[in-house]
Amino acid sequence: MSLVNLPNLQELIDHISRERNLPKHAVENALREALLKGYERYRRTQRMDGNVQFEEDYFDNFDIELDTDEYGEQGFRVLASKAIVEEVQSADHEIALVEVQEVAPEAQLGDTVVLDVTPEQREFGRMAAIQTKQVLAQKLRDQQRKMIQEEFQDLEGTILNARVLRFERQSVIMAVSSSLGQPEVEAELLKRDQLPNDNYRANATFRVALKKVSEGSHRGPQLLVSRADASLVVELFSNEVPEIEDEIVRIVAVAREANPPSRSVGPRTKIAVDTVERDVDPVGACIGARGSRIQVVVNELRGEKIDVIRWSPDPATYIANALSPARVDEVRLMNPEERQAHVLVPEDQLSLAIGKEGQNVRLAARLTGWKIDIKDAAKYDYAAEDEKQAEIQAQREAQQQVALAATAATATDLEANLEDENGAAEEALAPVTGPSLADAAMATEERATAREAGTPEASTPAESASEAVSDNAASAEDSLEENTLAEDLEEDTVDETPVESDEAYPREEE
Repeated sequence: MSLVNLPNLQELIDHISRERNLPKHAVENALREALLKGYERYRRTQRMDGNVQFEEDYFDNFDIELDTDEYGEQGFRVLASKAIVEEVQSADHEIALVEVQEVAPEAQLGDTVVLDVTPEQREFGRMAAIQTKQVLAQKLRDQQRKMIQEEFQDLEGTILNARVLRFERQSVIMAVSSSLGQPEVEAELLKRDQLPNDNYRANATFRVALKKVSEGSHRGPQLLVSRADASLVVELFSNEVPEIEDEIVRIVAVAREANPPSRSVGPRTKIAVDTVERDVDPVGACIGARGSRIQVVVNELRGEKIDVIRWSPDPATYIANALSPARVDEVRLMNPEERQAHVLVPEDQLSLAIGKEGQNVRLAARLTGWKIDIKDAAKYDYAAEDEKQAEIQAQREAQQQVALAATAATATDLEANLEDENGAAEEALAPVTGPSLADAAMATEERATAREAGTPEASTPAESASEAVSDNAASAEDSLEENTLAEDLEEDTVDETPVESDEAYPREEE
């Protein structure tokens, strides 16, 4: 059998496997596909079969066999599966029975044989080699992306250890691993997912949240990681607080502003916690003795401020807790439907409740889901605010009434139009009025009585009407017969095309 020599083929496969973190069988599959594409390019260039037009699936019956014998020549062969036929139509897909029986007398029509069609090494050509190299690089990338997808698709939202490799534009390229002992793969940390307090330098290590595993074939790392995502805070607390791991304490909500709009404001997070056991303080469990537990999280986030507050089913209590560390006098739920609340605080607590550039109240609103309006308790006018709220409520109800009235009017118009259409349809389908069956029966009975008494028969109104209807029906019948006869004559005279089927054009029996 012919062989295209590729010295040190096994060493090449081993090197690619180590460099790309791919198993050897994946590298061999990619190499076979690339060599087959190179052979296809060689065939298209040589035009060995004259004017044969190669379709997209023309080479589907071809395959590549790799020979990686350590003690012999290393290279590849091109094999073709051909069907045994009586008369050959395509030499690349078929072979004559007579030709096969010279080697294998037991061969029969319809069998398939595998033949060595390897070209000479000098004929393979430079263009085919370039094509093979390009396809191999693409196939290796595809294999790598497929393995990363399978390895990390179930790890989205979890924490990974990352190491800084290099910088590309405003992104940081990091090396991450799914577990201990697994090879590292590249991940991208975008600018919006970075923390302002982080110092990214080569080989620096960070804990990141796996944000997304990309499935596309775009260039660049397939994994997107984040240092600014709220899930990172949740996972860090889960790792540091055993009560969360044991589901005694649960994290209800998290509001995080890792990249504030202004540089003068640092990153901050508010986290609401609750417990399923009355004897356990959820806030104390998250903070730890002398702040030991929360300090680990703060250090990992490079000094980010973290407020741990107690969740409450009562909205007023929950809002007051969310504005911590500010002291709240009263929370007024002005419009529960639209979740609007007025929070009254002492004058010396106004700036603390609002926060620097509104960060504290902004995070509290995001955490609770309520629109919070901070008010000075000393200057708050209850009557004016209630009156204003009543006016707003009245306007809203008036708008709702107008909308309901418009909807009702539309429904009434539709119903009236429907009734008019139904009435018109009934009039169109109504039969011609005439004597009822009861009147006709009464007239027949009166005639029979008159005959028995020997008196002349007098026509009753019902009988007259019945006779009139009968006469009209007879006249209409005669007219219909005349018209039918005329139409038949006209058809016999004009239309001489024979009828194809009696079932399609049935005739009435006379």
